[in-house]
Amino acid sequence: MLPSTLEPIREKARIALIDVQPAGKPRSNESKALMLSSRTNGGQSLPEYYLVYFLLVDLLGYENIGQWEKVAWIIPVRYRGRLYSIEHRKFGVGIFAPNHDPAASRSVTPSPEDESDASEIATAINNAISIAAPYFEWRAEQAALTSSLNVVNKNENLFARYCFFRDKYLDLTVEAEQCKAEWYVQKTDLSDGTSFTTWSNQSRQLREQAKWYAQAAIEAFFGWTEHAFIHLAIIQDRIKTGADVGALAAADWKSKFKSALDLADHETKNHYDALLDLRAQVRNFIAHGDFGKQGEAFRFHSGAGAVPVLLTRGQRNRFSLTGKPAFEESSAMELLERFLAHLWSGSRTPAKIYIFSHLPSILTHTMDGTYSRAMASEQTMNDLVKHMHHQFDRAANMDW
Repeated sequence: MLPSTLEPIREKARIALIDVQPAGKPRSNESKALMLSSRTNGGQSLPEYYLVYFLLVDLLGYENIGQWEKVAWIIPVRYRGRLYSIEHRKFGVGIFAPNHDPAASRSVTPSPEDESDASEIATAINNAISIAAPYFEWRAEQAALTSSLNVVNKNENLFARYCFFRDKYLDLTVEAEQCKAEWYVQKTDLSDGTSFTTWSNQSRQLREQAKWYAQAAIEAFFGWTEHAFIHLAIIQDRIKTGADVGALAAADWKSKFKSALDLADHETKNHYDALLDLRAQVRNFIAHGDFGKQGEAFRFHSGAGAVPVLLTRGQRNRFSLTGKPAFEESSAMELLERFLAHLWSGSRTPAKIYIFSHLPSILTHTMDGTYSRAMASEQTMNDLVKHMHHQFDRAANMDW
């Protein structure tokens, strides 16, 4: 039920659409007029389909007369007494002009009057949607409290980014090893008769570039896990509402990890601790100023020579002379690959199929047991993914 505080908003939106009224019952010459309607150019400025639907149907009570082939919904309206329809078809939302000829067997090009009316209808709807902004905010908040939500799945793309940098690192590492014994000698003669010789080895440069790719891969890995852990938590029925997803999305990486994996498992806890150390060194220091893998921001002079002073994460003592050993790129990359093997092992193995399926995580599936049943085996998960792909394909094609 709409809160009383939003009633004035509804009334203002209704006034903005004073010339765009619900069509009501068909008139004598309108029995099949909308079946032969044509898309107008004037309706191209309509906003997103869901805003149009929520404004007209949910907020103002206009009638949706249902679905047709390749049409998700149809809202008949009258603009200054003339019939039009606002429809969400396969190629987008639009304003459609009917064919009133009772003998017609096909649609016709909209008339200049139709185009003018459609432009004015679109303008009125856009104005009403701007007025109704508080209603849409309330509507979104209400939806977030339920499980009637899909969570967009970008795992394939995010993980591909990690794989790209990882593979570049591996390729350059191999190339550097292969050419480590290859030295390039260049002798230069100067005008005064002196000469000098320079020696260079491409292996060192390749190893440096490989490290850059490794650091980029680590960054990409943690970015992907921020996303993947949320989906893994949903598939395992650990979060069930939009509010839960929103809270977890805003939480830190540690909270996301704990939502997806059980730290009571000894092996999981070891991975968690190792990844936390790596994350602190790479993300907190290199990504925020490149003060070294251990946070060595300063060096002070002493009888021992130049001594690094480390930045710490502590609140009481911001500086230290001691710290955890700096990570080594090859070891770090091996750590990530070991964790991936652990992540997709045991009872979580079926989840990998869904995570990389491009399908959204559907919160209602956590409530009705769909994911629980699918997690029983890789076969049951494959069956679910195949079925859902078919359903989404039908919906995209509007094959009702």
